[in-house]
Amino acid sequence: MSMSLMPAPPQVESTGSALTPREIVAELDKYVVGQARAKRAVAIALRNRYRRQRLSPELAEEVAPKNILMIGPTGVGKTEIARRLARLAQSPFLKIEASKFTEVGYVGRDVESMVRDLVEIAIKMVREERETEVREKARAAAEERLLDLLLPPTVVSPMGDSSTDANMAREHQQSTRERLREQLRAGKLDQKSIEIETRDRSMPSFELIQGSSMEEIGVNLRDMMPGMFQGRTRNRRMLVPEAFDHLTQEEASKLIDMDAVSRLALKRVENAGIIFLDEIDKIAGREGSHGPDVSREGVQRDILPIIEGTTVNTKYGMVRTDHVLFIAAGAFHVSKPSDLIPELQGRFPIRVELEALGRDEFVRILTEPKSALIRQYTALMDTEGVRLEFTPPAVERIAELATLVNERTENIGARRLHTVLERLLDEVSFHAPELGGQSITIDAPYVDRMLADIAKSDDLSRYIL
Repeated sequence: MSMSLMPAPPQVESTGSALTPREIVAELDKYVVGQARAKRAVAIALRNRYRRQRLSPELAEEVAPKNILMIGPTGVGKTEIARRLARLAQSPFLKIEASKFTEVGYVGRDVESMVRDLVEIAIKMVREERETEVREKARAAAEERLLDLLLPPTVVSPMGDSSTDANMAREHQQSTRERLREQLRAGKLDQKSIEIETRDRSMPSFELIQGSSMEEIGVNLRDMMPGMFQGRTRNRRMLVPEAFDHLTQEEASKLIDMDAVSRLALKRVENAGIIFLDEIDKIAGREGSHGPDVSREGVQRDILPIIEGTTVNTKYGMVRTDHVLFIAAGAFHVSKPSDLIPELQGRFPIRVELEALGRDEFVRILTEPKSALIRQYTALMDTEGVRLEFTPPAVERIAELATLVNERTENIGARRLHTVLERLLDEVSFHAPELGGQSITIDAPYVDRMLADIAKSDDLSRYIL
């Protein structure tokens, strides 16, 4: 008799994107400038998940995710591409630096913690989805509880009162309650405070303490001694809107089946999870070096089973990593991908090299994406009543200066634009509260005036870094 643990290809809700690779790239183009090859690679990887869900269970189990290795300097969009992809697919996503892990036996986090962290993210994700679904019911129940606190039910004594008096009392109580309901919904009770019963957490949540021995041992004290961590109740006085939010949260918790949330979250991790392993070049061995390479290779060998596919024990249940998508990234300035152990190299069949960013890309980054930096700064100043306008020559000059600084000092890619813009708008940002109602035009002469020291000095670290 043969036993099989082979699961059917699950239809995990809200995760399998039906977008075509071309559509995925088009969506990524809204947020990330350039890097067409990297976008193409992740788009194919995401589409392959959609394809896998439509295979027979036997074949679907054999189709492994095509893990991706991104090679490129810092600030060129590696993390942003992975993060936007996960958001597009509504997948649990975890970014973690490979250098945080240490070989078993050394001080540091064990590699399985990345899977447990991903499960926590998935639990939060599914719970929020369920809260959205039950929000209306929870709000209705919270409203009734709040009305009970504002107008406690009147107990009609059965002794000495006629049925007519009792009915009149109930009708009066009901009409008063409905008037209160109208006032509550109209916001007329927002300044009124009431007292509600809340529960305190007496101790921190052990399972969220990263790197602790609890994580390594796999023991959850909360499950072993539930009464010890329930916290004590106390009465708190709060305004009606705050009380309503608190009661809504409590009612939503009652309506959500956490066992079902856990089951769905585990499936979502197994079939749609994405782990972004940054700084993987930091754990690669280097030719001709000694000593620390032993630890680096040890970390690689510890990570290998997770990427190959293993089962990790979490407090919500066992999680298989066979179909988790791993995207690794590194600058590889000192080391190179071939310095990774051969087994790990083989687990990243797709390799893409991201291009360094220059002046033209910086101009596009400043203006094109939905969350373009100039739009961000314009919106921030608008909150103070200050209208900022950037002329095209000013944008080009900002891009030129950012490129110049990257060439003369450490190349940190698009992150340099943040530092340049902060210095450029330092004066405006500081005086913005007093400039309300004014319009300020940022043109090329203004940029040159504010950043003159940067343009002239070779020692740029004094001004930017």
